[in-house]
Amino acid sequence: MILLQLIYSGIALGMIYAVIAFGYQLTFATSGTLNFGQGEALMLGALVGLTLVGLGVNYWVMIPIVCIFGFAQGALVERVGVRPAIKTRSEFGWIMATIALGIIFKNVAENIWGRDDLRFPSPLPEAPIQVLGANVLPMELLVVFGALGMMILVEIFNRKSIYGKAFVATSNDRDAAGLMGINTGMVITFSYALSSLTAAFAGVLVAPLTLTGATMGAVLGLKAFAVAIIGGLSSGMGVVVGGLILGIAETTTGFYLSTGYKDVPGLVLLLLVLTFKPAGLFGKTAIKKV
Repeated sequence: MILLQLIYSGIALGMIYAVIAFGYQLTFATSGTLNFGQGEALMLGALVGLTLVGLGVNYWVMIPIVCIFGFAQGALVERVGVRPAIKTRSEFGWIMATIALGIIFKNVAENIWGRDDLRFPSPLPEAPIQVLGANVLPMELLVVFGALGMMILVEIFNRKSIYGKAFVATSNDRDAAGLMGINTGMVITFSYALSSLTAAFAGVLVAPLTLTGATMGAVLGLKAFAVAIIGGLSSGMGVVVGGLILGIAETTTGFYLSTGYKDVPGLVLLLLVLTFKPAGLFGKTAIKKV
């Protein structure tokens, strides 16, 4: 039953990776760029959520407020760091800009909330419940279903709303979408805003399971990027599968071998995918017409 319990914990961890990786997909689809400050968006969401809870705001009321904050933060990143690079067609400008903004956000967080890790109170009972003979924390179940719910809502939005269809059209062919009258610049801004919203939401989901602090986002953001590469930057199913693989690999390796080796299986898988299937396990290889 220990293995089953490790798998449960791995699934919860993997879904956090998946929802952050899903944010990478959103920006890559519309602009071919990535927000390397995704981890810091998660961190800010968690810390803002902790502050609101400390002020007496109910956890469930706090979540939409944090999502609005994440939305605004993502739009700011696109306007300040990404749009100038896209306009000047700078190949690496957006990479350095998003990394720089991530460092700035981290430093601001350290000055506001301090360098010490803080405990985020759990909104659910902390006593584990039995599922198929193994213990599961109620918060872990919330993480899994909350992350899946967020990704499903975004997919429904993209398929059913007129704004979502503009998003899909831009991701399919940005130049053609522009010729059809779609404001592609606004769509790219929206994709960054939505990307940071999902990261901030992931932050308040994972915070009660771990310690909350200014450095919590760096590792999560990097591992989520690995998940996006493993699963494929063009596949929603890919990030879920990639997240589950990485999460379960980490928890089982950490228990059966050593916590010092828990990052190794995911990195080995990343290297193998980059070597044999660069587009990701579920990604589509781009075909260039000449």
